[in-house]
Amino acid sequence: MPMIENRAGAAPGTGSRAAGGRGRLRAALSVATTALLTATALAALPQTAHAADTLGAAAAEKGRYFGAAVAANRLGEAQYVATLNTEFTSVTPENEMKWDALEPSRGSFSFGSADRIVNHAQSRGMDVRGHTLVWHSQLPGWVSGLGASDLRSAMNHHITQVMTHYKGKIHSWDVVNEAFQDGGSGARRSSPFQDKLGNGFIEEAFRTARAADPNAKLCYNDYNTDGVNAKSNAVYAMVRDFKSRGVPIDCVGFQSHFNPNSPVPSDYQANLQRFADLGVDVQITELDIEGSGTAQATDYGNVVRACLAVTRCTGITVWGIPDKYSWRASGTPLLFDDNYNKKPAYHAVLSALGGSSGGDPGGPGTPGAACTATYTTAEDWGGGYNGKVTITAGGSRISGWSVNVTLTAPQKVATVWNGTPTWDSSGNVMTVRSSWNGTLEAGASTSFGFTVNRNGGSTPPQVGACTAS
Repeated sequence: MPMIENRAGAAPGTGSRAAGGRGRLRAALSVATTALLTATALAALPQTAHAADTLGAAAAEKGRYFGAAVAANRLGEAQYVATLNTEFTSVTPENEMKWDALEPSRGSFSFGSADRIVNHAQSRGMDVRGHTLVWHSQLPGWVSGLGASDLRSAMNHHITQVMTHYKGKIHSWDVVNEAFQDGGSGARRSSPFQDKLGNGFIEEAFRTARAADPNAKLCYNDYNTDGVNAKSNAVYAMVRDFKSRGVPIDCVGFQSHFNPNSPVPSDYQANLQRFADLGVDVQITELDIEGSGTAQATDYGNVVRACLAVTRCTGITVWGIPDKYSWRASGTPLLFDDNYNKKPAYHAVLSALGGSSGGDPGGPGTPGAACTATYTTAEDWGGGYNGKVTITAGGSRISGWSVNVTLTAPQKVATVWNGTPTWDSSGNVMTVRSSWNGTLEAGASTSFGFTVNRNGGSTPPQVGACTAS
């Protein structure tokens, strides 16, 4: 302040000190401004994006949910719950919302087991798919014994009571399930509802459902409708008719249960798209694919890519978590083996969703780490052979690797060296992880080997992609 008052007649040296002070102030301001601009520039730089490393997170980045069918009596099992909570963003009660579970006797409802699933899902921020309101199967005996008038009343009462109980908690309802016959007729399936109420029961069920919960998505759900065929054509005609007349239908569910005798159809994506073009969402609601190893993984990846290619394919639900609890357990159709190890199919799904499991399939890896795996038969004799897999690091150093090796039964691995093996529940898929030889500089190689007893088999092993950390 004294410098400002003396600016007309300053004492000797006062002006220079003032100038120096202003200079220092300008310098300080300049440094501060530079720092601020630098910080702003750094904040504006694009941040490194790391691929999601769980199914639910990867699907969410694509605007989809990834769900699993859940059994209430498994929610006390630690590994089951941990896998559910980590990997999935949606649940479908496997049996707990079917008619025989919710209304075993007329007018008497039992919501306990279904509530347990819904409450768990809500506590984790997961969506819930309601499955299912009207279905010919898992009906209590009293329903089938009703006359037409009583059956209509019971159907509408059941829909209204169940949907009111869960109002605001359900993302999508399978309002009517499996109402069409298999085969080439495209006809409706015989059921108490069809036989006594006629074709109009589906429309009536959807209108009743809309009145009960206007905000839930209402779906028709069926199996063997995954490709263009007589059955899917009949469902397509019904949905087209409903949309043209304002019958409330929001989505169509495709169960997608596949096996070698009923593979993923070549027109799967085109079929999903034609339904979406009617103005409904499509959902893959009960996905499981029997098999193992590379073939199963390829099929799973193709299904996921088909969904991603259809804008209105809003999500995928696999019908269970570990193979041992699948309704088709002997076919090992799911993404996790009996011990909750991630199968090749899991990694194929995660990759198709744009995610990455990094190195060790059990955990995240190092961004940018990569490797390749090359198989050769080292020695061969009548009863068996020695296989060798060479691991080569990519363009950067890696600290670990893993590779899946799939054998065709009845061949079995007798010995493994220079790697640590684990097997899936079928005993045919071996995952080999690095032991002492996990660290490789860019471009460097190592190998592991194994002895196979043929047991009469001759098909060479299939070696999957190398995963690095």
